Amino acid sequence: MSWLIRSPLLPSPSDVLGTLVREASSGDLWFHLSATLRRVIVAFVLAMLLGVLIGLAMGRSIAINALFDPLLVLLLNLPALVTIILMYVWFGLVESAAIMAVVINKVPSVAVTIREGARSLDFRLEDMATVYCFSGWQRFREVWVPQLFPYLMAATRGGLALIWKIVLVVELLGRSSGVGFQLQLAFQIFDVATILAYSLAFIAVVQLIELVILQPLERRSNRWRKPEQPHA
Repeated sequence: MSWLIRSPLLPSPSDVLGTLVREASSGDLWFHLSATLRRVIVAFVLAMLLGVLIGLAMGRSIAINALFDPLLVLLLNLPALVTIILMYVWFGLVESAAIMAVVINKVPSVAVTIREGARSLDFRLEDMATVYCFSGWQRFREVWVPQLFPYLMAATRGGLALIWKIVLVVELLGRSSGVGFQLQLAFQIFDVATILAYSLAFIAVVQLIELVILQPLERRSNRWRKPEQPHA
């Protein structure tokens, strides 16, 4: 299509690759990618910790669930753009406001997922842990975590997918570094090659995390589920 149209608004793959190489050679690509990754990691860790704690509490206590559920529904339906704008208006165009905006948008979905996992815990395993006098840590590690793991992985994958996107909007609206900031600059001058180059680099990082970290972790944690093969 780019060869037929011959328009700067639809650059060829070679133009995009050339832009990607140029940005990488100058160091701009690595600087802005690292800034985005830093924000993603901090926001992801905070959102997962808060979401897991809230989800476990809601799943194990009817009273806590009744208390937090209306707020959870409200936050789930609150547009991310509104949260980002409010954080910047209330706290200024600072890094902490950017991180808080991402965390507030992600915590509800993590909490909902973990809550469903906590509700599905097998009470027979709970009784077994009581009979064998498991400590609180042993109960969490040996009884809860294996059962909650599929829900944790779902929250992790969904969390990363959502946080990546929100961080880009946060950077576009109020930060002076990051992939979102670069996309904003490229948009202002209709530099589609730069937009596509940074988008491809961004997607490559996401895929690398999925292949190198998430998939091996999931395989390793699910090994106990595989039935033993019968001996010949």
